[in-house]
Amino acid sequence: MISCESTSVDDTAGIAAAVAELVIDGDLLALVGGLGAGKTAFAREFAGALGVTQRVTSPTFTLANRYEGRLVVNHLDVYRMEGAGESRDLGIDELLDDGVTLIEWADVIMAALPEARLDISFGFGDGDDDRIIRLKPHGTAWEGRSVALADALRRWSRVESEGPPC
Repeated sequence: MISCESTSVDDTAGIAAAVAELVIDGDLLALVGGLGAGKTAFAREFAGALGVTQRVTSPTFTLANRYEGRLVVNHLDVYRMEGAGESRDLGIDELLDDGVTLIEWADVIMAALPEARLDISFGFGDGDDDRIIRLKPHGTAWEGRSVALADALRRWSRVESEGPPC
């Protein structure tokens, strides 16, 4: 697991851009964290780093938005779902065929997600703008990029002896 510290929106934007540089068609990013922890800010900056020019907002009520950039960005928010059973209607497998998919509140449907993904958890730090962002690669595609991911995030890395899993 890679643990990063963000002390500003600019830091979160940098972390998102670093991750965006490494994504490929078919990638899934599972975003987890409480209200206001930075999931949507990350998604907005991530999409911008991929060349998306449209305004990126949380699709809480529409469930999914699709944006065009260097790669297609599928942005889902499953906050209102009641569990993994409801996720079948989202067509996640089909979304993974075209572009990169970010799912906010992914913990709600984690059991239904494919093994190949990058889990990104957002937690609050000591200051009002401080966030701890933990990234955990799953599956061979992400594990193969874990060294490159760690290198890209070195600027924001923090050492942790123990922490909650992503």
